[in-house]
Order: sequence, then C-alpha cells, then structure tokens
Amino acid sequence: MTAPGAPDVVRSAYAQLAVTDLAKARWFWVDMLGFHVQYEDADSLYLRGTDELTHHSLVLRRGEVAALDHLAYRVRTPEDVDRAEKYFRDLGRPVRRVPAGQGARGVGDAVRVIDPLGFPVEFFHTIERGERLIQRYDLRRGAEIARLDHFNICTPDIPAAYAHYQNLGFGCSETIEGDEHELYAAWMYRKQTVHDVAFTGGAGPRLHHVGVATHESHHVLRTADLFGSLHEEKHIERGPGRHGVSNAFYLYLRDPDGHRVEIYTSDYYTGDPDHETYRWNVHDDRRRDFWGNAVIESWYKEAAPVLDLDGTPQPVTDTLLDESAVTVGADGLG
Repeated sequence: MTAPGAPDVVRSAYAQLAVTDLAKARWFWVDMLGFHVQYEDADSLYLRGTDELTHHSLVLRRGEVAALDHLAYRVRTPEDVDRAEKYFRDLGRPVRRVPAGQGARGVGDAVRVIDPLGFPVEFFHTIERGERLIQRYDLRRGAEIARLDHFNICTPDIPAAYAHYQNLGFGCSETIEGDEHELYAAWMYRKQTVHDVAFTGGAGPRLHHVGVATHESHHVLRTADLFGSLHEEKHIERGPGRHGVSNAFYLYLRDPDGHRVEIYTSDYYTGDPDHETYRWNVHDDRRRDFWGNAVIESWYKEAAPVLDLDGTPQPVTDTLLDESAVTVGADGLG
C-alpha cells in the first residue's frame, strides 16, 4: 500500500550512466544494440528505443569513473515532484531540487534524492517528446531495442528494499524465497509488466543491470550472433536463455566499462488488480534460468558503483543473505 505523501510513480523512465570512453560506449549502445541517438555532444549521448516517445531512456555521460549517476522515475503530475521532495525530506534523506534546464537535457523540473537504499534517484513529470519511430523500420539495427524495461539493483537488505518500494505504491510480481520465507530477491512494478525494478541480494548500493526490451526472441539471438561475428564475444556474459522468474528470454552483455545490460523479451501482463505474487524457492534451479543452465559467478558478484548527489562513489555494505551461496544445480556456486 502506498505510504501517505508518497509520489505517484508511473514507471521506470531513464538511467544515466557515467562512462570513461564515450566513443567506445557509442559503438556498444548505438552501433551494436541499436539505440537511436536523440542528442549528442562532446560529453554525452542521449538515447532511446524505437517505441519510446520521450526524449531519452538512457543517458551516457563522460566521467572519470564508470558508475551509475542516477536512476529516474516518471511521476504522474507536476505536483508529484513536490510530493517526492517532501516525502524524502521527511525521511531525512539527501534531497536536491533540479530546475528545468539544469539537469538532464529535455527533462523539466525534477528532484533527485539518495533513497533509503543508498541509490541516487530522480523523480520528474515533464520531458520533451521525440519523433515517433515505431514504424521507422529503416532505422532499426543491432538488437532493435524497443524501450527501457527495468532497473536491477544490488542491495544488502532485500526486505528493506521491498518495503521502500511498497511504500511508493509498487506491486510485487515474483520473489525468490528460502524455506522459511527469507527474501532473497523481488521483482516490483508500476507499469503493467513484470517489473520496473528488481532487487538482487549482494553488496550495495550497486547497479546490477539496466534491462531493455526488444520485440522478439530472435532479436536476442541476433544480438549474440552480431557480437560473435565481430570477435567481440567477450561482451557476452550470460545467455541466451529463458528466466524462470518473469518467463523472459534474455541475454546479458557488458559494455566497454563493465556496465551490464539485459536484452529482454516475452514477459507477461500484471495489470489485473488481483494479480498474485509468484514465489520461487531458492532451491529451485529453474528460478534464474528455466532450463537449469548455470549462472556464472560474475553475474552474482560484479556490479557498478553508484554516485551520490555530488558525484562521489557511495560506500558499499556487505549483503545479509547471499543467494549465490545456496548450493543448487543451476548456479553451481557455494
């Protein structure tokens, strides 16, 4: 249930990543994955998928350290930006108002906070529109990215993450739980898909991955083939495969700075008001890969640092529960 005074979040909207080499990042995200360049200058790239009408869903900016600059959620009204500011101030969290023109290009009045989990998060309502590209088939290339789908974050306290996002009005589609209902991971949503944000247990705060959607499973396979054909298979970390959680077909890649992206398709609708949370047991080896394929150790252990509101890397706290230490066939760890 949404906490009193919380902003009305519509969906995950964009991520801003700091990258150390913008030219290499452009090759990966634009040439290989197929993001559309909405705007670029010497220090930044603003990207979106073919289905998106907002100015951008991914910002890459030049930085000294590869890290998450901030995640952003769109809220329903301009007044919800004010609500977000008051809500997080009342929680005693660091808050910074970002007037239109002083933050990300195309974004109106916004507020940035360090949330209770230690993540830099922006809330905004107004954003410039982009040209409709849904039927510009002539522009499609690479993975044919359609839209941003979700964020996945590493946090040492999954129950605290669950409670925070529940207070923001998020529903829960699926979980991974222990025999005594210990919470190892959760998938939570505002838009009517499996998730806008998911929590992977681990040292944090760190960004595990940004999930981007493509329309069909053959686009996922084509992405792997493209990297292989150019002898760039080192960027493929895991997959292709099918998740147990979400049922989605997936491929995980690492960009030249190590940022992880999931190419994602074929999840399901969660919009019915009586949608029930599906609970996976941590010993079920189909949970992370429905075919029982092993999850490599880097997928559990490696993630990107996150910055505070002044651009300084945040300190990391060790995890309370370590899913990778549970010995089951699919993971082969522990």
